[in-house]
Amino acid sequence: MKNDWIKKQLNAFAEEGLERSARVYPGIGGKIRIDGKEVLNFSSNDYLDLAHHPHVIDRSREALEKYGIGSTASRLVTGTLPLHEELEARIAKEKGYESALIFGSGYMANAGTIPVLAGKNDLIFADKLVHASMIDACRISGAKLVRFAHNDAAALENRLKQFPANGNRRLIITESVFSMDGDIAPLQKIAELAEKHGCMLMIDEAHSTGTFGPNGAGLIRELGIEKQVTVSMGTMSKAMAGYGGFVACSEKLRKLLVNSSRAFIYTTAPPPAVIGAALGALDVFEASPNLGNILQANAAYFRSMLHEAGLDTLESRSQIIPIVIGENEKAVAVSEKLRELGILAAAIRPPTVPAGSARLRISITLAHLVDDLERASKAIIDAVKLLI
Repeated sequence: MKNDWIKKQLNAFAEEGLERSARVYPGIGGKIRIDGKEVLNFSSNDYLDLAHHPHVIDRSREALEKYGIGSTASRLVTGTLPLHEELEARIAKEKGYESALIFGSGYMANAGTIPVLAGKNDLIFADKLVHASMIDACRISGAKLVRFAHNDAAALENRLKQFPANGNRRLIITESVFSMDGDIAPLQKIAELAEKHGCMLMIDEAHSTGTFGPNGAGLIRELGIEKQVTVSMGTMSKAMAGYGGFVACSEKLRKLLVNSSRAFIYTTAPPPAVIGAALGALDVFEASPNLGNILQANAAYFRSMLHEAGLDTLESRSQIIPIVIGENEKAVAVSEKLRELGILAAAIRPPTVPAGSARLRISITLAHLVDDLERASKAIIDAVKLLI
């Protein structure tokens, strides 16, 4: 029958240990209550514990009460509010760029920017582990996609020599902090290569915004390579605890995006309450500039406990800590065992990560105190030893 293929595909997911479902949770953040019991949530991207921050909530509420629940139109019709321009100016200043542009999500920011930077006759050089939204954007662009070995600047240079510009544009894309491995790209070397070979460079800072750099401005700002990076992309849904995406760039590129980016033009502008919350988060970044340093110190302590027990955390150097299990079913089993112990640690499986590298993805947040980290590390170590 015409719909039999759906059942076959679902059965295949189940047989490969890849079946997923969206569980309902009664709250958000690093600590939530389930059936009256406190549960440590190590699968949240609310890195700085701002989702319930009073100031962030107040800024969101003020925007809601002043403007209503929605922007009710696209940015180029009547959807641009003073709040949108205020946030873009703040982001540009924090990131060290002339300008910035907000998108409806991080996915849309990548999908809306990359096809403007590179088209049918151009070349895009992408780290092998860049986010799915970047890969999808490359496909939309029609450009030739050239992959290079993960975080390997020498491999990138070889690719750049192998595929010369020949009069067309070339774009390098990477992340600063990788979302599944928690490792950090050699941004300084990549920026030098981009400049040497006359390439544009776009860096996804979704997981380093708020967690690295001065006032949480990210690794591009920390390294002082803004002038070498064409586009600094980020999200408002990780350390900023809200929703939405953005790019920081030159004023000319912003104008081009406003006139060319389909993900910007053909969608309703982000609602006022979301923008207000983002402004509130930036206020907190400025008022408490040491939050990222505290987070990274806590993450380093957590990693050290795992390393002592011989667990594999790859090359993590951030608040994202993978614990590689290998087999899909075993990763799920460890995750379920931890859930029984009041610890949420999601099992991440292909295609999100490469085949054979199923893992727990641990997100350290400022909601987790030292006692929480010690309790969780012991539970994880015991569960892995029991089930693997």
